[in-house]
Amino acid sequence: MRTAFALLLALSFAACSSEPAAPPKSAAPAAAPAPVDHKYLLERVDDAAIVQLYADGFTELPLNDKQLVYHLAQAAIAGRDIFWDQRYAHNLEMRDILEQIVAHSQGIDGRTLAEIQRYTKLFWLNTGPYNNLTSRKFVLTCTPEAFAAAAAQATKNGASFTTRQGETLEAMLTRLRPQFFDAAVDPMVTQKTPEKGQDILKASANNLYSGVTMADLKGFTEKYALNSRLVKQNGKLVEEVYKVGGRYDADLRAVIGHLEAAQAFAPPTMKEALGKLIQWYRTGEDADRRAYDIAWVADKDSPVDTINGFIEVYLDARAVKGSWEGIVYYVNRQKTVDIEKLASSAQWFEDRMPWAPEYRKQGVKGITAKAIDVVVETGDSGPITPVGINLPNDQKVREQYGSKSVSLSNVNEAYDKSTAPSFRQEFAWAPEEVTRADKWSAFAGELLTNMHEVIGHASGKVSDKVGGNPGTVLKEQYSALEEGRADLVALYFMGDPKLAELGIVKAADQAEMVQSEYEGYTKNALVQLRRVRQGTQIEEAHMRNRQMIVRWIMANTKAIEVRQRDGKTFYVMVDAAQFREGAGKLLAEVQRIKAEGDYPAARQLFETYGVHFDPKVRDEVVARVDKLQLPSYTGFVQPKLELVKDGNGTVTDVTISYPMDLTAQMLEYSKMTKGAR
Repeated sequence: MRTAFALLLALSFAACSSEPAAPPKSAAPAAAPAPVDHKYLLERVDDAAIVQLYADGFTELPLNDKQLVYHLAQAAIAGRDIFWDQRYAHNLEMRDILEQIVAHSQGIDGRTLAEIQRYTKLFWLNTGPYNNLTSRKFVLTCTPEAFAAAAAQATKNGASFTTRQGETLEAMLTRLRPQFFDAAVDPMVTQKTPEKGQDILKASANNLYSGVTMADLKGFTEKYALNSRLVKQNGKLVEEVYKVGGRYDADLRAVIGHLEAAQAFAPPTMKEALGKLIQWYRTGEDADRRAYDIAWVADKDSPVDTINGFIEVYLDARAVKGSWEGIVYYVNRQKTVDIEKLASSAQWFEDRMPWAPEYRKQGVKGITAKAIDVVVETGDSGPITPVGINLPNDQKVREQYGSKSVSLSNVNEAYDKSTAPSFRQEFAWAPEEVTRADKWSAFAGELLTNMHEVIGHASGKVSDKVGGNPGTVLKEQYSALEEGRADLVALYFMGDPKLAELGIVKAADQAEMVQSEYEGYTKNALVQLRRVRQGTQIEEAHMRNRQMIVRWIMANTKAIEVRQRDGKTFYVMVDAAQFREGAGKLLAEVQRIKAEGDYPAARQLFETYGVHFDPKVRDEVVARVDKLQLPSYTGFVQPKLELVKDGNGTVTDVTISYPMDLTAQMLEYSKMTKGAR
């Protein structure tokens, strides 16, 4: 599970833990304070911001750890096209066309080229033609004829377009015209709430299924539920397994090659975990995936780590199929101190959860929590990145072996440094709210992320009747419900004196910090509507959970008031005590729903509070943020690593640089992975 993106007003998100985390044997240094000359915001493309990500502590790592990061980063880049293909069957073919035009643009009509560049940057950020928040398709606004002329000019400039056997460039562009230009063709990448009578799999354009409906799945048991594409062939369901010799064979072989190179620089526990990951990629067997999860959790002390595999299920309307992602990072020791305090007290929090005692864990196991600095994120984690992660997602592994939580410190910092202060001012009812946000938003947001990840996701027990996997019972409602549960844990305990006792916040400051966070969380339910510029439904799981929480508290407490001033709408948090009490009551019910697999209750909860909104309010919010030129979401340009060798070919250093250019980086990544296709 993950925290999807930072709340630009005052917050972020979070999961859970148990035993105190031991200090790394060769601790990575804390990231240095950001130099004043760091440039974060690189450009705006429509409602998206493009921001440079920095990893300042990398230069201080030992050479061995630098080489480990390098090879893990190569593995992350090698697998990126897997997610591109999972997200949309036409993605890679469309991307190749766009990149050939952009890379060979001399002589193309200026207006046409500007539109193609705009569209291509959004295509890169969102891994295809679907907005990552709304799931809706976006299209080119130039004419098909102008696009074809641009491709023809690019050909004259040396572009090479890969067509099907016997197909001309013109024929290929005609075949793909609906994908580029018609918003009504494959309109939603993931559709969890389709129109009445429509099937959620048929209504979703992603490439996790082919020809399959929910009705087809009745009585069918998937052997490779997480890591396969399910297709219907000759009336029968067939699992195309993601493994060596199966689907994504070439990509996975390339990933394995880099993982094997990384093993030479990895400490023993990490080397063992990487070996089990390689084994899973070779066999595809769930037993090998479970063995890897266990080994990855057991590696508590490595100063460098990676998340690599078919992991999160947000892309799947059923919340079953895993999307591929690759993340490489090192531990930020300075910021890890507070998150480890939460991990060491996980049982204390578990014992005081406001839900029924039968859902509380005893003997919370092996939870490790770190603050990290990311070096590379690809696939389902980049260029649009989470800010917090808790894994593994396997409920049984979490209960028996524990979990690892990470807070992405340099990502949080980049969000904060690239956000304009006018954002807070526009949606605050009173100047005092802005003052509190200026003082506490960065701290409180990171704390909420840590609590969400460290004492949220991994908390609680489920009943035996859900078979250790509530997602299979709660289906399309599960992701939003689980994200809401983790948020509620963080919101509820943020006001607990235990945080002051642990030294995370001063007792004298806690009430003001909590008030600021509750104010920010409340406003976000209004401000996030700017991201859904079409339609009247929220599809993204994290957005659903935040709206559900705020609107439930509105309806069931007096903690939040809706006010009007000068034709503008404001959500005003007026009573922090009632807010916390309401969060506790809602949390108890959300945990019950998860534990018992109560699908009707989950659906009713989100249909009532989390999915639908008033488009008039949305239009007002959009007008306000557009006037201030504020982004709806952010994508990141990653650092670049290069080996330095002496005359004998021995590696003497690994340098890190910052491209400051999304186009250059995306073109470079595509060249690096072309061989696997």
